[in-house]
Amino acid sequence: MNKEHSSKKGFSINWGTSIVIAFILFASFISYFIIKVETNPKYENELVVEEYYKHDAHFGDEMVKIQNAHDLVEKPSITIKMEGITVSFPTTFIPSKIKGKVSLYRPSNKKLDFEIPISESSPTLLIPKSRLVGGLWDISIQWNYEGKDYILKQTIYFN
Repeated sequence: MNKEHSSKKGFSINWGTSIVIAFILFASFISYFIIKVETNPKYENELVVEEYYKHDAHFGDEMVKIQNAHDLVEKPSITIKMEGITVSFPTTFIPSKIKGKVSLYRPSNKKLDFEIPISESSPTLLIPKSRLVGGLWDISIQWNYEGKDYILKQTIYFN
């Protein structure tokens, strides 16, 4: 009998056991973070669109409206000012014939989303600073002018 082999009476783990232990530790680590994110209200997991499948079904119509806006020679402009955000329609549009709304979406917090109807008296719409929280906003302008529908989307960062 080999003296060297018989004198070692310590604990040893073979490589197969090491892989199993490493996998169990990794799975536990990932599970811990999944449970933490799902149960903590600080990490809101909201959908961007409430009725996603209904919204997806109208995607083709939306693309036509976006193309209509893209084809305009003069497009509405979105400007950040000290007073808030200004949406200005081109001077070629008659303000009383513009019907629609401006939707502001906050990707990080659905509770801050809101819509403002487009007024019929002025080609410019001011979204007051008091209604806006600093950060990233997705703005969608949806309007109808002389029977044609348009959508213009833009992402801005408001301080």
